[in-house]
Amino acid sequence: MNTRWIAARIITRVLQDGQSLTSALDSALKTVESAQDKAFIQAICYGVCRHYHRLDFILNALIDKPLKVWEVKALILIGLYQLKYMRVKPHAAVSETVQAARSLPWARALINAVLRNYLRKQDELEQKADQIKSVALSHPDWFIQQLEQDWSGQAEKILLENNLLPPMALRVNLAKTTRDHYLQLLIEQGLPAQVVSFCATGLILDRPVPIEALPSFAEGWVSVQDTAAQLAAELLAVQPGQRVLDVCAAPGGKTAHILELQPDVGELVAVDIDENRMLRVRENLARLELQATLIVADAAKPDDWWDGKTFDRILLDAPCSATGVIRRHPDIKLLRRVEDIAALVATQKIILNAIWSLLSPGGMLLYATCSVLKQENVGQIQDFLSTHHDAEELPITADGWGIPQEYGRQILTGESAMDGFYYARLVKQ
Repeated sequence: MNTRWIAARIITRVLQDGQSLTSALDSALKTVESAQDKAFIQAICYGVCRHYHRLDFILNALIDKPLKVWEVKALILIGLYQLKYMRVKPHAAVSETVQAARSLPWARALINAVLRNYLRKQDELEQKADQIKSVALSHPDWFIQQLEQDWSGQAEKILLENNLLPPMALRVNLAKTTRDHYLQLLIEQGLPAQVVSFCATGLILDRPVPIEALPSFAEGWVSVQDTAAQLAAELLAVQPGQRVLDVCAAPGGKTAHILELQPDVGELVAVDIDENRMLRVRENLARLELQATLIVADAAKPDDWWDGKTFDRILLDAPCSATGVIRRHPDIKLLRRVEDIAALVATQKIILNAIWSLLSPGGMLLYATCSVLKQENVGQIQDFLSTHHDAEELPITADGWGIPQEYGRQILTGESAMDGFYYARLVKQ
């Protein structure tokens, strides 16, 4: 099947059905055998989602009335993306995109005309696109406005970072090797990487590679994890013999990192509501030869699964808007709505309140999100502390990362090549 047609079907699932790009790709690529074809389809789908607002503006400027067939719209977006952002020769981009619509003969002439018209008017159209902020920066208006409210001086930088390709960060398993040794293995394989000075396990590759190319990946020497996410296990500071709870744990990167840093943990219980995502946790732990108690359950209802024994450490990686990881999941810009934020804040509050009772006196809870929105972060912790007088913040002092907030610490997207993240530590008196 034509790769561009497959990409158009994937994009349609995102735009029309509201399916996540990751899920749509996973489903569609099962039938694609060629690794090169898979990479091409993935690059197109991510690119169209990343630059959708600009591409859609240009498309609408080139047609007289809205397109009713989503696959045709997706194909034109794919053609425009190739012409502007990919190193595909214009005649090949046009002809191959037209050919992808061979099952829709009526659409071929339309696609051809629109793409050739874009080539004639490209400079004029791009200049018009630059005049509208949401189009120029390729983000929804509501998100731009929220960022400008929360981070007035840094908003545009965050938006620009969101449109860049993310780096590939690695977490070295210090239970199996040292970071210096693993860095040497990478160099020997022709995979140069940079050490992250403020994170003991972090490396950033100069260029992304398939995980199969990473030395001793199958043996559990290394995992792929953004540096910001790697900070969680260090902040949690688990001591030997302590009982640990990881809430909303899938896909298990932080779970594994806790166990790598503290192999003498008393017990680690990982809870997640999604059975399929919990399979990822199981697979990750198996590759790394680690053990944890895995529970598929609703974290907001601990009475259904908790055994009554309190925990010395709790990591709550709260469900959030994921606005700090847009560069990795650009479909967030298309799927997230302004009304989603209040609902997420309410869910976070419910889980935080429910889980707090499971923490031992003197124990510590680490609240984390991959969001850059203050309502979900410092605002959430401020509200919690105002209603829980047995809770006290344990300030995070950090050298080299994050912006100190009234409570907790915020990482903005792109800082030291990291995703956007928030952390706050709470101690039970």
